[in-house]
Amino acid sequence: MLCVVLFGDCGGNPAPASGFVNHTQHSDAQLWALWRAAQQALSQQIDLNPLQRTETDASANILPGDQRAWDVQPKQIEVSSALDVASAVLYAATGASRADPTGLISCPAPCNVNYAPAYSLYSHAVSRYAASWEFSGNNFAVLVEYEFENHILNALGYDMRWR
Repeated sequence: MLCVVLFGDCGGNPAPASGFVNHTQHSDAQLWALWRAAQQALSQQIDLNPLQRTETDASANILPGDQRAWDVQPKQIEVSSALDVASAVLYAATGASRADPTGLISCPAPCNVNYAPAYSLYSHAVSRYAASWEFSGNNFAVLVEYEFENHILNALGYDMRWR
């Protein structure tokens, strides 16, 4: 008699379930709505260098939408705030003068900037944003949707250098 037992994963690590590790003051449903909005935006048009254009006179690198964006699901992306960098710290490090809260957080490597309103680490499935943006009008939604776009573009293999 042959008995077969299936445990779902034959030797490898199972893929993480779709969804978020939500450390925000917003619901999972809100995060899912932002994920779907990011998919929608990327299925229509892709802007690969918005940061480069703010820092230099670079030409826009706009591509047609990619329908594969609809196939990318969040794999337990940790979404949370980080304390804003203090204005005195920002001034000492950059010479930039901003009132507290600054709306900026420190960006760890491999970020191509030292401070930003938000960042994502794709290898760690993490998105962080400045805590002062949590309930700052619709800015939370704009920041998190942009970071979700970055996760999707990274999963699809796009060059993320200037995103």
